Amino acid sequence: MIVPSLPGCVTYGKTVEEAIEMARDAITGYIESLVEDGEAVPIEDDLIECRVTVEAHA
Repeated sequence: MIVPSLPGCVTYGKTVEEAIEMARDAITGYIESLVEDGEAVPIEDDLIECRVTVEAHA
């Protein structure tokens, strides 16, 4: 998963559920780092974008 509002915040998981959980962890850590460094935290009101890629197995 890529988080466009947080440059460089990218993660993945073996399942969709795992990828979502990893994204939550990555976003939390990124925001904590911004706060610790005194930087502004981007705010995206009511916006979520999700792209899911799956592989079909025969």
